[in-house]
Amino acid sequence: MTRLRFFYHDIPSGQNPTTFLIAQANITQDFFSPSPYGSLYSMDDPLTLEPERTSEMVGNAQGLYLALSRDPTKFTAVFYADFAFTIGKFKGSSFSLFSRYPLTDFVPGPDVIREMAIVGGTGAFRMATGFVLFRATSSNAKTGDASLEVDVTLYHY
Repeated sequence: MTRLRFFYHDIPSGQNPTTFLIAQANITQDFFSPSPYGSLYSMDDPLTLEPERTSEMVGNAQGLYLALSRDPTKFTAVFYADFAFTIGKFKGSSFSLFSRYPLTDFVPGPDVIREMAIVGGTGAFRMATGFVLFRATSSNAKTGDASLEVDVTLYHY
């Protein structure tokens, strides 16, 4: 078993965004629609050692998420991402998430924690299973930018 802790930064705004809208349903008005039902996003988000986006980068999370709920009060996405490490003991290794991800009321603070399933891995994490706990450390509803604390529990060979 391996336990990891790092920070994930999803940045759809500004001059150097890490998340992009790549397709959307005809009913979706724009990128920040209150209910972006049917919208598909691509991401290449940095992973860092500390909560600040400028802290040392340890890897990146690359993947897709699809907005599922037509009801904006129950905004949910299906999330697929590969979390790859570029330095340290796990350089060249990755694990994959594929899970439902409810986003409603996901605000900074210790009280709201989201869990996602680990469904595989490569390198040191070959045949991985496990789970990831996400806790928002900062978020901006206007821009969509968010930073999350990530606690990982991996079972692997």
